[in-house]
Amino acid sequence: MNHIKNLFIFFILVSVMACNEQLDLPSDGRITMDEVFSDYNRTRGYLNSCYGYAPKPYMDRSSYTDEAQDADDITPGSNYVVWYGGNVTATSYPNYSADGSPWNSLYEGIRKCNVFLENIETASVYASENEKASWKAQAHTLRALYYLQLIKRYGGVPIFDKPLEIGYDFSSDRKASFGEVVSFILQDCDVALAFPEGRDGFSWDIYDNQYGVMTRAVAYAIKSQAVTYAASDLWSDGSYTWEDATAINAEALSQCLNNGYELFNVEPSADIAQNAYALYFFTSSNDQRAVDKETIYHWGDQMQVWKFAGLPTNDGMERTGPCPTQGLIDSYEMSNGLAPVLGYSDADQLQPIINPNSGYDPENPYANRDPRFYASIYYNGALRYLNQPEGKKVETFVGGAEEISRTNRRNTRTGYYLRKFNNYQSGLNNNADGGIRLFRLAELYLNFAESAYQSNGPDAAISANGLSISARDAVNAVRARAGMPEFPSGLSVEDFEEKYRNERRIELAFEEHRFFDVRRWNILNETDQFVTGMRITMDGESPEFQRFRFDDRGSAADKYLRYPIDQSEVNKVVGLTGENWQNPGWLD
Repeated sequence: MNHIKNLFIFFILVSVMACNEQLDLPSDGRITMDEVFSDYNRTRGYLNSCYGYAPKPYMDRSSYTDEAQDADDITPGSNYVVWYGGNVTATSYPNYSADGSPWNSLYEGIRKCNVFLENIETASVYASENEKASWKAQAHTLRALYYLQLIKRYGGVPIFDKPLEIGYDFSSDRKASFGEVVSFILQDCDVALAFPEGRDGFSWDIYDNQYGVMTRAVAYAIKSQAVTYAASDLWSDGSYTWEDATAINAEALSQCLNNGYELFNVEPSADIAQNAYALYFFTSSNDQRAVDKETIYHWGDQMQVWKFAGLPTNDGMERTGPCPTQGLIDSYEMSNGLAPVLGYSDADQLQPIINPNSGYDPENPYANRDPRFYASIYYNGALRYLNQPEGKKVETFVGGAEEISRTNRRNTRTGYYLRKFNNYQSGLNNNADGGIRLFRLAELYLNFAESAYQSNGPDAAISANGLSISARDAVNAVRARAGMPEFPSGLSVEDFEEKYRNERRIELAFEEHRFFDVRRWNILNETDQFVTGMRITMDGESPEFQRFRFDDRGSAADKYLRYPIDQSEVNKVVGLTGENWQNPGWLD
């Protein structure tokens, strides 16, 4: 019994004492599940308590990628000192990763969904059948979301589709394969999507007081991301081919486009943002899709970029946080669509191979770049305040107002600051910054492009629900919003892949995708070995540019491809079953 009790704790989802404050059974039994599910408000309350268990995306994740070097890498014992040093163990991982170790929280969310789905089937609560269907659809979609968040971090995990009874025999459990969990996710989403549409059903739309609820678009976005991951190098186990992924991605994209989703393309006034891409990231998505028709699910909190990733000249700023790397800067194309840098002639990536046809000038490196560069990066000479041509310019050069520093966490470590999500009007008395969308339409375009070029080539049109689109068309739709030229036709699969991966890096920069993308593509050891920066000194009025290299990162080792399962939980499984569930490389 002690062994069963231990594993009982391992899977929090079976703990009847958990989360009493959100309509679980109290310990004294004053209310039963029958009583919960016979009352309209209590039933709705229990469904509401199923929400909130997915980790919230945050800008700091970029410091764990080749997108950024964190300014706290000089703070002894900081997350980044330990992470970059490769000194994380399975035991210490929750203390140093971008979101701790969300295993228990996600399984708690799954447990809540399972309890709801089991009890709503026989509930005596008075509600219309369409409303009950909507509730079931939300719970199925939430459960799919939680499993997606699990597998993209841990790989294959145990599947539970109903509440577990006390005395349940955990020794018979096993980790399902990645593909098996994806099949379960797709099934959950398909069950949700089979319920009726409309205001009283499982809707595309968001009505009053419904911000943050699951919708049909969320179910399609979950399917799209799950199947794209399942076909990728790290996770592919033969369950899903790129052809399978293309069919599912085409369905997801076409359904969203046919139901009012579109890329945000609102022309900003000159004193608010440089372009529509910039404006999107600090525009509220809580508008019932009146203006923002791109966001599918906005789960991230409003961030304080000005305070925790800001410029030292901002009043109240505390630290610089994630500092964009020179490698990221090099990946932004010129405005003519050509890459400025074709590679590096040295192993330290300090000698760029300049594309002679691009128009890139190493003495004026920030001119004529992709508009998303200006929306995302503060660089030396960037206008701090828009619509003021003679106004304040950012000075990252040595001795400048926002100078680069090796020793101060309030100054850039790389020569660049984060601008994306940051409204320049934000400050001590007004936070107008934005947050990261968990799912948005641009990702669905890119997911489709990724599977379609693999399965059908870059230029072959795929038809679904009245939509006919190729991989190249999908990428070009995203680029058109940014004001960038189209990808040329006739690219080989290999050439398209190189440009596609760069496009995804730019469009989704600082939105957590890069962390998971380089892992599922199994290129972590290529991208995260080290990063570079740019030190600028002034010779009179002329800047002199010097690239420099940071120390090697230990976090590019293969074990960092996956999160470790909490070691204490692994030990419990070993004690009960003799099987070690720990992920590769994390055996402490």
